[in-house]
Amino acid sequence: MNSKKRIFDILLSVIGLVLTLPIILIAWVLATIETKSNGMFMQKRVGKNAKLFIIYKIKTMKKVDGISTSITSSTDARITKSGKFFRDTKIDELPQLFNVLIGDMSFVGPRPDVEGYADKLTGDDRVILTIRPGITGPASLAYKNEEEILAKQTNPKEYNDTIIWPDKIKINKEYIKNWSLKKDIGYILKTLKRR
Repeated sequence: MNSKKRIFDILLSVIGLVLTLPIILIAWVLATIETKSNGMFMQKRVGKNAKLFIIYKIKTMKKVDGISTSITSSTDARITKSGKFFRDTKIDELPQLFNVLIGDMSFVGPRPDVEGYADKLTGDDRVILTIRPGITGPASLAYKNEEEILAKQTNPKEYNDTIIWPDKIKINKEYIKNWSLKKDIGYILKTLKRR
């Protein structure tokens, strides 16, 4: 799995960066202006073997007093106007192509979480930590409307922790068990189709 997947990731990330670099730069400038801060969002995430790495994304949120949760719903007051567009089109995730190129991430795999989730897995659930996290994957596609789902909950964090997160673990374990490069390509195509 690892060698074929890695070669595929390197080739596709190089092509992706060449094609999207102007978009990334424009989005970074717009996000910098609107958030009045560095438009590149950098945050520690849990990667392969529970090793922490810095993820790169276009900043889509501004600071709002009294809101500090890492769980985001579609009605979150912190989301900027340009940020909503970047999130809807997934432009905010384009800088992760660099994460893929340097080996922190893969194109397909479990989404990289903040500390307190993947790093707390126990037993055979920890198999999720044996592969690089991905930009997309079966769990991401299953919960493509996650922010809208959370916006309808009275307690978004509790719903995420008790319903969504356990289901993502199940989906990601199945992905690892039945991995193939053909399926990875299929997940990427499905992701592009819904843009």
